[in-house]
Amino acid sequence: MKEMGKLFPGRTNRRSFLTKGTVAAGAATLGAGVLAGKTFAFDREDDGDRAPITRGDIAILRFLQALERVEEDLWRQYAELGGTQDDEFTGLTGGNAAYIQALQLLDGDMPQYIHDNTDDEISHASFLKNYLESKGAGSADLTHFKVLPSSTADGAQQIGRLTNLTQLTIDTSFWSRYRSITNPDFDPMAKFAQAVPSLNVNQHTAIPRSNADTQGSVINLGDPTQSTFTDHLKAIAFTAGFHFAFIEQGGTSLYPTLAQHVTNLEVLRILLSIGPSETMHFQTWQDKAGNATPLTDVDPVNNSTVTFTTLSAAQGETSPESLNGDTLQSNLIMPEPTHFLDKKFGPVAIIRPTSTAFGGAVASVQSFVTDGLFINPKTNKSDTGIVPVLMRLAEEADEARRQF
Repeated sequence: MKEMGKLFPGRTNRRSFLTKGTVAAGAATLGAGVLAGKTFAFDREDDGDRAPITRGDIAILRFLQALERVEEDLWRQYAELGGTQDDEFTGLTGGNAAYIQALQLLDGDMPQYIHDNTDDEISHASFLKNYLESKGAGSADLTHFKVLPSSTADGAQQIGRLTNLTQLTIDTSFWSRYRSITNPDFDPMAKFAQAVPSLNVNQHTAIPRSNADTQGSVINLGDPTQSTFTDHLKAIAFTAGFHFAFIEQGGTSLYPTLAQHVTNLEVLRILLSIGPSETMHFQTWQDKAGNATPLTDVDPVNNSTVTFTTLSAAQGETSPESLNGDTLQSNLIMPEPTHFLDKKFGPVAIIRPTSTAFGGAVASVQSFVTDGLFINPKTNKSDTGIVPVLMRLAEEADEARRQF
């Protein structure tokens, strides 16, 4: 049974209350229009957990809610164009047949996986918003920043977006990081090879920007095995495959990293429950991305070149284990046991990184910025205003400390 928690229990004085912070920070910290929700006393479960929900807990939840909104935005774009088309969530208008079939070169179930990943991110963002508001804490409203243009290809809604999927610079070092005995938490200077080095330079599109990107491909709706695809469209689909994994490996590390800063057990339970679903997404996507076939494509719009190789034949495991972060064999999708905390304990299979010293909220936002997600195509800069807001939320989340 729930009871309304007292704002000043026992002999706790006002100064102690302000220091420990058991109510949400006010909207003034982020500016008018970003936070929504009224403030009232937090309730708690009478289950023996007397640790209150602190300002730090709220900051962490609010940041995650904002970041999940960003993920929802980008996944909705992927779902509109490449996902299974049904009425489980709004915005699906039939998809883009050429893009869908090109994605299926990676796996026949790609449309369903895209749809389900999108549905999951929608649920994460909505749940966190509802939970925050149930505690009287403001949620982050990013609607004002939905100003980036949509793809004009068949299947895409013509609405404002938070994210841009057409000018990406994708860090694919996650690929070798999970295949290496070397742990970036243990060795922050470690180098990890890029699975697709050309994706990590210049700009690349992961969705068809217009119907021009699908021209030349011949699509057989009745028998997709008879369809033929240009290398350009295949490159777009393969780029998406690696971008899916990049996005989800970030959440895989972020949730356990921030969980170490949480005070309240219910909030901890939220992070420990949502986080593993991100790992399930990542595991799926890195498996599928490895099915990309060799090709080189020159994109005349971004003036960039991408080359995909046969990762199934790439550098495998060695004995002794390579310390160079250069293991790339595609079917090594289980996390390689790695050093953790101290070498004397021996290698262990873990999520990495999870150190609060080298990762966290600010690092996550910066990775999205570097990825090109917020680039305004009119200026080629991340200047829509969303980055400073996300950074402020991230800084507040990283400043949270577990209290006893």
